[in-house]
Amino acid sequence: MTAVARGVRILVVDDEESYREGLASGLGHEGYEVVCVTDGPAALEYLSAHPCDLVLLDHMLPGMQGTEVCRALQATSAVPVIMLTARDDEVDVVAALELGASGYVTKPFRLRELIARIEATLRRTRPARSVGVGVGVATRAGTSHASDDGPLSGTAPQAAGIIRVGLLNIDAAGRALRVNGRPVHLTRREFDLLMLLVTPPGRVRTREEIIDLLWTDRELADTRTLDTHVRRLRAKIEPDPHAPHYLQTVRGVGFRLEEPPA
Repeated sequence: MTAVARGVRILVVDDEESYREGLASGLGHEGYEVVCVTDGPAALEYLSAHPCDLVLLDHMLPGMQGTEVCRALQATSAVPVIMLTARDDEVDVVAALELGASGYVTKPFRLRELIARIEATLRRTRPARSVGVGVGVATRAGTSHASDDGPLSGTAPQAAGIIRVGLLNIDAAGRALRVNGRPVHLTRREFDLLMLLVTPPGRVRTREEIIDLLWTDRELADTRTLDTHVRRLRAKIEPDPHAPHYLQTVRGVGFRLEEPPA
């Protein structure tokens, strides 16, 4: 049993019996607890009642496709998802990542390759989820969000686990956002991006840095994928997404989140 596998429950969602049996046997031998279901509705029902650390989700499922299941999961859970597919198609890869999947593995795959992806994802997400913050973000709920870079100019004092930037109230522990008092739903990836930009406050994050921190499989994400997430996040937090007040582009470098002018 590896240190990463200890106490980890993985949900396998695949309609092919050979893959379910192979993953249950192979991952079980590594020390993971493996639960298998055959379709999307069964996966959502199981996850609504049982905690899991990671989901291995087949792209081509009967009835409800894997991308639909991934979308539903991101709306209700922070559990990381690795997509499995027999279709080596860039459009599928980008679609899965934009929905919030942590990675993408093409069938047939070697078990060791998959385990490496699983372990990389868990190393990044388990400590973060244990303190209520998304992937790649080291901030702890209930602690100060100041840093050596200094506080955001004009930022109000923080309640425990709450970050306020202008009219944005970010609940780090609850992974929730309110804009001018109104709750706004973010996908897991959108919330992770927001937290990455707001901690430490005012810091400029390069494009490469953001992609490396938010995507397990560096080769499956590029600047187009990042730009799509930035555009979607702006649409949810900005009064005018075409003239952003909060999520600023630093030309030739990357992005930062800052207090809007009074």
